[in-house]
Amino acid sequence: MHRVLAIIERELRRFRRSPTLIIVSMVFPLVQLIVLGYAFGGTVKSLKVGLVDQDHGLPSVKIRELSNAIAAGTHTFDLIEYTDQGRAVTDLRDGRLNGVLTIPPGFSRRTLAGNEPHIALIEDNTDNFVASTLAATFGTLVAALNQPPVDSKRLSEEVTLEIVEVYPYVPYLQYLLPGSIVMSIFMMVMIGGGIIFIDDKARGLHEGYLVTPISKLELIAGFNLSGTIKAVLTGSVLMTIGSVIAGIPDPFAPLRLVRLLIVIVVTAFALISMMFLIMVRVSDPLVPRAIFGVLNTLLYFPSGAVYPQQGFPGWMRAIAVVDPFTYSVHAFKSLLLKNTDMGPIIPDLMYLIIFSVVALTAATILFKRTL
Repeated sequence: MHRVLAIIERELRRFRRSPTLIIVSMVFPLVQLIVLGYAFGGTVKSLKVGLVDQDHGLPSVKIRELSNAIAAGTHTFDLIEYTDQGRAVTDLRDGRLNGVLTIPPGFSRRTLAGNEPHIALIEDNTDNFVASTLAATFGTLVAALNQPPVDSKRLSEEVTLEIVEVYPYVPYLQYLLPGSIVMSIFMMVMIGGGIIFIDDKARGLHEGYLVTPISKLELIAGFNLSGTIKAVLTGSVLMTIGSVIAGIPDPFAPLRLVRLLIVIVVTAFALISMMFLIMVRVSDPLVPRAIFGVLNTLLYFPSGAVYPQQGFPGWMRAIAVVDPFTYSVHAFKSLLLKNTDMGPIIPDLMYLIIFSVVALTAATILFKRTL
């Protein structure tokens, strides 16, 4: 029994010498509880809805007033007026809008004549949470517009809302695919980059690099590029298999594959640069394993991979603004679910590239050629 106690004492001493591991072990359950609780339980707000009024009559003015009242009251959406429906639909496809409310020509005349007036809500149905929220909100608006109740013999006077979906039905499995691709890249970056790097230092293998004339930048760049290659292979495999399993339309279109490969490469390099920045001064091999869950929670869920960011509280939106996962997930959603070209994802790629350069530079500065 004393030998068993000796092992217990040794492990407890080792645990005590790693305060980071102790803190992470205690804090992680709380972080996960808070983040997951808010990530799945929030109310979707601050959606961007374009309003195209092609009628400009008194009934259409009433719709605009009701829309502005809902926008100012519940803050479910922000109304943006357009004069050109084509431009509004283009912004919807490019992700700058979540929906377009169209009041067609002759709406006022149909309303006054009791000739089945209708308005149309064109929505981005690649996000079922957002689409259902907009449909319910504007359904309530139409119900309020039709008050007081009309006589049952004149039901044709009631305004109806027509839902127009821009894309084919998107099952939740397809909705989760972009986040799963980013997560697979991150796991390879964490295991094949951060953990192996720290393990090599702990085993003494890192000493071989220190006796060579290689510079700090060359050393960090070599680690980053090798990790990027492994992460790109993992992300490409999951993207290909996942697209087939999820039923992505035309998953092997050459141009789409090229665009996806570009996003995978940029994402992998950004995440491996971030990982080496975090690990550059770490020497305890237990630390990367301990913080894996924390990073997973703090980066994955605020990115909008499983729930729209419009449903998050302010502090989670602040995390999403700087989170590289956010931009990678948005780029993959645009390419996989909307089949867009490179235009809408250029801002995402620019952020990831700048993020990579900053992280790589900081890691090079902080790196020390010591054991």
